[in-house]
Amino acid sequence: MFDLTGKVALVTGGNGGIGLGMAQGLARAGARVVVAARNADKSAAAVEALRALGSDSFALTADVTDEASVAALMADVVARCGRLDLLLNNAGTTVRKPVDQLTLDEWKLVMDTNLTSAFLCSRAAHPHLKAAGGGKIVNIGSMMSIFGAPYAPAYAASKGGVVQLTKSCALSWAADNIQVNAILPGWIATDLTDGARAQVPGLNERVLARTASGRWGQPADLAGTAVFLCSAASDFVTGTAIPVDGGFSIAA
Repeated sequence: MFDLTGKVALVTGGNGGIGLGMAQGLARAGARVVVAARNADKSAAAVEALRALGSDSFALTADVTDEASVAALMADVVARCGRLDLLLNNAGTTVRKPVDQLTLDEWKLVMDTNLTSAFLCSRAAHPHLKAAGGGKIVNIGSMMSIFGAPYAPAYAASKGGVVQLTKSCALSWAADNIQVNAILPGWIATDLTDGARAQVPGLNERVLARTASGRWGQPADLAGTAVFLCSAASDFVTGTAIPVDGGFSIAA
């Protein structure tokens, strides 16, 4: 029931970090993975890694904050693959500043990259998923969907919005046999969180002290949950937000 053979998966921001970790999980489960990102060199390396796992993978360059670019992206995927079954909205960024120091342009950058992109890609994917007889959308939220942080107001707001968008899409498209769920990653070791460790004093120690598993997560830790939410095993699961955080969010 976890077999994704014959399925076409589009992963935004899939050329590194959490996106690539999930993409590799999908590839191992048999999916054909399409990577959508802006950095062509990183995407080429990601595609090579996915092909080594047996996936007939390829990359497309797209700006997922732009409506026309998203429409072209979906058209390209369907033209080359004949269908679209799975969408993972993973593209994301952050600006680490307190509210009083955050500019409007920085706010818009984070909101557009993290939240508006998920809306645009989900809306554009919907007719193709429906035409395939159903499908799965997995949105990447964050534990900042649950907690606040003084240095991440835009990021936390955008990820809270991702969870609510997930619920709305789940209800809107249930009749089309499309399940929409979110993953809330905890502290995962990526380029993005490497920056946080460098900028936020004591962060590494606090994360290790609170995380029951006693370590930072790795991108590969997201693969199993992504495969579950993209497979037939989750056909009766929709509108959920699943923390993958080593126990961080349940600790006092």
